[in-house]
Amino acid sequence: IDHANKGGFVMGICNGFQVLCEAGLLPGALLHNESRKFICQNIYLKPESSSCIISSSLTMDKAYKIPIAHGEGNYFADEATLKELNDNDQVIFRYCNADGEVTAESNPNGSAENIAGVCNKTKNVFGMMPHPERAADYELSNLDGKELFDSILATIPA
Repeated sequence: IDHANKGGFVMGICNGFQVLCEAGLLPGALLHNESRKFICQNIYLKPESSSCIISSSLTMDKAYKIPIAHGEGNYFADEATLKELNDNDQVIFRYCNADGEVTAESNPNGSAENIAGVCNKTKNVFGMMPHPERAADYELSNLDGKELFDSILATIPA
């Protein structure tokens, strides 16, 4: 928490995202999936903001194929918080279809506004439910997740 409060970068993936929300470093909470079932599948993400280092060098109109694996990935925030997230450019990713369209059908877990990842106001703390580390290897035939990590490396100060 001290590291984040001093401006240090902190990233949370899946359970790490849940912890960042529970610690108050990110707004919102992660609830049980709407289906009440564990979901393990490939989904598509659409970058919503280029103001965070994980998305700063991504192609904004591309749908990134990234796996999810969670039972509690349903992002929830009240209306005021959702408005603030949108107004402050804090929504990093939304669930979408393969064409990059954000639809109700492309939302795997019931997340508010199809939100898959958010950052804090100062953009140094960010979290997401999907697992980009599981889509970052040539042998897995999917390098979309690697692009997210490459974005961090291209942006973070050395």
